[in-house]
Amino acid sequence: MEAILAQLIGGAAGGTASGKLVKDADLGQIGNLIAGGIGGVGGGQLLGALLGGATGDAAAGLDIAALAGQLVGGGVAGAIVQLVVGMIKNKLLARS
Repeated sequence: MEAILAQLIGGAAGGTASGKLVKDADLGQIGNLIAGGIGGVGGGQLLGALLGGATGDAAAGLDIAALAGQLVGGGVAGAIVQLVVGMIKNKLLARS
């Protein structure tokens, strides 16, 4: 549960930061948070599946390094998803 929370927080932070840095992809504060959070959790779960449990084990207790990795991985994935969604949405609205 801690890993998912770290991914969600990292993704929300990454989505917010990328939305403010790239104005063409900005979805607004709430949109950036939601897209980043979804991307953070999805990307973190994908990373965990690819690495096969190297991102932390619940039986091992609280591992700060694994949580930091989840936070950073979620932030990067959240930023990427927010940028992609924001650019697609804004290009579609500009075309109308």
